[in-house]
Amino acid sequence: MKRVPSLSSTQIDELSGIINCNKSSFTEGKKAQAILMLSREKSLEDIRMVTGYSKRHVFTFRKAYFTQGLGAIKDKQKKGRALLTSKQRQEILDALINKKPLDFGYSSDFWTTSVLARFIKDQYNVNYKSKTSIHLLFKEAKFTYHKPDKKYQRRSEEEVKKWLDDNKSIIQEAWDDPDTVILTEDEMILSTQTTCQKIWLPSGQYPKIDVATKRQNRSIYGFLNIKTGREHAFKTDHQNMHITEKILKKVRKQYPRKKILLLWDQAGWHRGSVVQKYIEKSNGKIKTIFFPAGAPEFNPQEHVWKAGRSQVTHNKFIENIDKAADQFVFFLNEEKFDYSLIGLSANLG
Repeated sequence: MKRVPSLSSTQIDELSGIINCNKSSFTEGKKAQAILMLSREKSLEDIRMVTGYSKRHVFTFRKAYFTQGLGAIKDKQKKGRALLTSKQRQEILDALINKKPLDFGYSSDFWTTSVLARFIKDQYNVNYKSKTSIHLLFKEAKFTYHKPDKKYQRRSEEEVKKWLDDNKSIIQEAWDDPDTVILTEDEMILSTQTTCQKIWLPSGQYPKIDVATKRQNRSIYGFLNIKTGREHAFKTDHQNMHITEKILKKVRKQYPRKKILLLWDQAGWHRGSVVQKYIEKSNGKIKTIFFPAGAPEFNPQEHVWKAGRSQVTHNKFIENIDKAADQFVFFLNEEKFDYSLIGLSANLG
């Protein structure tokens, strides 16, 4: 049997260079390592454990290396995959920055990985099978990956601007007046339906949370004092103008001598006749401002709900709805929240 020649010092240096070169692929490095280990009479089991290659593969690599050189272990260039020229890349970047997919006949308002891949294929006959190349183009165009914000159909940017113009000075005046309390209000529904939130866990752990089959609800009214960060939360069975009036009377007892500027949304139980009559009887001690339609981001009470859910109800099985609602209300009333209203917020230091 003809003996396979040993590696020369030049070949050893050549293979070592492949292993140590940061431009070599993982596969190229492993092939070179297998050939070197075999030349140093390492056991085939050790070679398999280190490189993952079987006896047949290792001997095939060595034979091919002796006959073809480094070309035998270098990764083969995939055929049919054209690369973009620098000019083409710049054209794509210009399209990303200055145009929308709609301008090129695609039924999408925004660029996505799949839409851009189709655009490149259609325009330049380049088919990237990996998303990495597409992502690099987005990064080069200084795009970030995130979900679009929600836009409510009832929202009007003109109305939002008008609301700010009409009410900013009123809110600022109330902020500067030590005898006026500024409250932002909202309601939420707490349900026995389990809500889940992403959590970090050790690899391999997959917890499960019990889910209630019978659904029960309780309503929570929440009022955030913008100046102090204090919350006033109340549990109710549901929401209507009669319950809203009762809750307003409870809030009034919290500030018997103060004027109240109350900001809330345009729900029917806020505009109801019973509620409006109660406000009128306050002789100017309670004034209200309705938030613009479809603009929940103006109401800091929305953030209070998220904080409460995160701390009290997310990832928990709610067996007793009243007990859970009481715990939720207790948490809110014990905490302070420095969320801002048009840039104004309590300094909780």
